[in-house]
Amino acid sequence: MRVTSVDLLRVKLPLVHAFRTSSHGKSSLEHILVKLTDADGRESWGEIASPAAPYYSGETTDTCWLMAERYLAPMLLGLDWEHPREVSAAFAKVRGNGFAKAGLDAAVWTLFADAQDVPLSAALGGSRTQVESGVSLGIEDSIDALLEQVSLQVDHGYNRVKLKIAPGWDVDPVREVRDAFPEIDLQVDANGAYRSEPDHLAALIALDELGLQMIEQPFAPRALIAHAVLQQRIETPICLDESIDTVDDLETALRLDAGRIVNIKVSRMGGLTAAIAAHDLALAEGVPAWCGGMHEFGVGRAVNVAIASLPGFTLTSDVSGSDKYYARDVTTAPIVAVKGMVAVPTDAGLGFTVDQAWVGENTVQSARVLAG
Repeated sequence: MRVTSVDLLRVKLPLVHAFRTSSHGKSSLEHILVKLTDADGRESWGEIASPAAPYYSGETTDTCWLMAERYLAPMLLGLDWEHPREVSAAFAKVRGNGFAKAGLDAAVWTLFADAQDVPLSAALGGSRTQVESGVSLGIEDSIDALLEQVSLQVDHGYNRVKLKIAPGWDVDPVREVRDAFPEIDLQVDANGAYRSEPDHLAALIALDELGLQMIEQPFAPRALIAHAVLQQRIETPICLDESIDTVDDLETALRLDAGRIVNIKVSRMGGLTAAIAAHDLALAEGVPAWCGGMHEFGVGRAVNVAIASLPGFTLTSDVSGSDKYYARDVTTAPIVAVKGMVAVPTDAGLGFTVDQAWVGENTVQSARVLAG
């Protein structure tokens, strides 16, 4: 197969509800949609779902645009390939830049699935017809506001709720949510905001008493020893997210017992090829895994639904319905969660049609890279 053109479209959409983590807040998102066209005229889509600012990772929308336009797109256009793994292997010479790689890698996989006339989930090796969906809720202005948001999502059928936490916003709000909703699967995510100091450790240890499914990424990404020490002191499993950029990272973390659950994000790990390898390792090691998200638009969300159908994703994934984040998404039909379950598409390729007119109305920057 050969790709003949790569279109990059920087799209901005408002969020239905502003979202705040331990590091920053946001009321809208800008992601880069990737459209590939091959020599037979087939088109496919991927999404670079990087944050706009360098708080979650060192990559931003700006750095991803540079990498995609100057390096990755020209590299892809110069390849003849039969399987997406070959494209991922070619991209490996570029160090890091997982978000930028992920958007092109996903578009290559959807092109491959379309050419094989199979759904993306089948091309990846998935078997589920639906996946269980959870929601992630940000830091609110008050505990009452947080309880209102949790109630809204539970009423919509979501049984797993993840709460963002930070020093000073942890034990009390989480306890209030647990008391109000004793039956839900509850987990927390610190995005690396804590340090190995007495006050921070006391709060994390106190969370161990609240019946949580997991505590996600309490310490900085490379602080694997700190994670391992905390894991020995608490019963609640630690889940690693930002610490796992590569399969090598995952293997190291498992050997150190730095975490007992892994959040596998297609965007963070550089695409579907790498995410499948991480899934396979977790499955082989008996480590529970789940598919995380980056508030993707419909394209990236559809990719997450497809990979979440793999058998090793044993915990509820972050593939909630589009309406949780966007009043109108970039696909003609939104991704829908019914009683917390999202159907896995059966149509060939991505399984959703991109609303190109709507995308055009919300595009703030565009570029086309052509084969030389």
